Amino acid sequence: MDSTQNHSGCTPPDMGRGCTFCHCDDGGECEARPCEGCFKLHETAWLEEYPQHTATDIVEVRFKNTRRSYYQNINNLPLRRGDIVAVEASPGHDIGIVSLTGDLVAKQMRRVGFNPFNGEFKKVYRKAKPFDIERWQEAIALEHETMIASRQIAAEMGLNMKIGDVEYQGDKIKAIFYYIADERVDFRELIKVFAERFHIRIEMKQIGARQEAGRIGGIGACGRELCCASWISSFSSVTTNAARVQDISLNPQKLAGQCSKLKCCLVYEYDTYADARRDFPRLREPLQAMDGEYYLVKSDILARTMSFSSSKDAMVNIVTLPVERVKEIIALNRAGKKIDRLQSDDVPDAVAEEPTYRSEEDSITRFDTAGKCRGGRRNRSRGQEGDRPSEQGRDSRSARSDNPQRREHRGPRSESGERNPENRGPRPGGGDRRDARGGRPERQGDPSRRGNGRPNLPQGAGDGSKEPAAIRQESGGDNRSAEQRRSRNRGRGRSNGNGPRPRDERPGEERPTRTPAPDPEKA
Repeated sequence: MDSTQNHSGCTPPDMGRGCTFCHCDDGGECEARPCEGCFKLHETAWLEEYPQHTATDIVEVRFKNTRRSYYQNINNLPLRRGDIVAVEASPGHDIGIVSLTGDLVAKQMRRVGFNPFNGEFKKVYRKAKPFDIERWQEAIALEHETMIASRQIAAEMGLNMKIGDVEYQGDKIKAIFYYIADERVDFRELIKVFAERFHIRIEMKQIGARQEAGRIGGIGACGRELCCASWISSFSSVTTNAARVQDISLNPQKLAGQCSKLKCCLVYEYDTYADARRDFPRLREPLQAMDGEYYLVKSDILARTMSFSSSKDAMVNIVTLPVERVKEIIALNRAGKKIDRLQSDDVPDAVAEEPTYRSEEDSITRFDTAGKCRGGRRNRSRGQEGDRPSEQGRDSRSARSDNPQRREHRGPRSESGERNPENRGPRPGGGDRRDARGGRPERQGDPSRRGNGRPNLPQGAGDGSKEPAAIRQESGGDNRSAEQRRSRNRGRGRSNGNGPRPRDERPGEERPTRTPAPDPEKA
């Protein structure tokens, strides 16, 4: 039954008990219908359609979440899976749903280790009547409100405990409070407060973290329903030795489940790994070979192989050997002999197989092409013609090579094949010769002068000493005073970073008016 669909006249399924209530609000007879897959610890009755081999009157009845018990059908009622029955409780009666009948009941009792109290089973009274179902529905409606109020009371009393769930009995005269505590809790005063507040009989039941996770339910890291909520009824101790034997990383975040304890699935394959490890030799010393010592770094239990490294602190020169070969090497080392090579002669060296891909795009080595030039990006930008030069480019280069003036300018080559810059002839068409960097043309004047037109003064002549008048006149310098030169530089904007001042703002100067030149055609 779909738990999300609201059927006509029925309430949404109760996920704790796996049933839905119908016609309880419209004045009709109230009835309850079981919902498959909406309860904890579900099982498959694979022997239900077969005849019973052993006649039995014991049936399994499930209650809220993971609570189940076994009752005796003393009245020989025709009970089937899904029937809602009233069973014996202490005190009063409880309402549950029949989950197993027939031969499977004995097998299930043997699996969970159920032992009746004093050897006597509790009784099944009758099938639930509409009055019983209506009273049962009223009790279920009080559970959540009671749990919230009980948590507040326990916190006010300062008790170190957590109340995880509350389950009312079918006749609404008793309730079971499930709690978790790390240490012993004295809740005698708490029971008195609960009885006075809720006016019911109180039963306190302590559970562990795994039992609480099973009652709440959820999805595990494997994507399936939690094992404690689907089929585990008895929990065994789990230690980190189970993870160590199976070579699982000791990461607490991955080893812990939703209950913050070690995952129960760590012990599922523990026996298989423990039996397989018995045939593995225990190495206390490295393997001795002619080329050095080899240390154990990894053991593959299921493949029955052991990997060794030539370095104790690094994974280098890894050699993988079968268990039988390792035993042979250990026997030779104990006899004082060193082997030539770890691998036996009759066993070929393992060659890594190249995986096959569906297409070339899936290969991780598709970019590793031999002889690939580094200038591929520049070659692709040349156009569709590829690396071949265009006809126009070849014609222009041939025309430049056939020019005799250009060959004369380049000058003859030396014996080594290189051009001598001193042999260069005059540049065709005249003009100044520019330097190798393409800058300004070199000055052809007196080499004793600087690039600014001034002569090369002797060392120390410019260190604060005044230039002779003859040198200033020869270098083309002006005879103006320092004040005039500073005013000129200020007008050019070199004395500060604000640029030249506008002519309108310069004091003592009049802005000249521009007269247009006469047109010669009109004249």
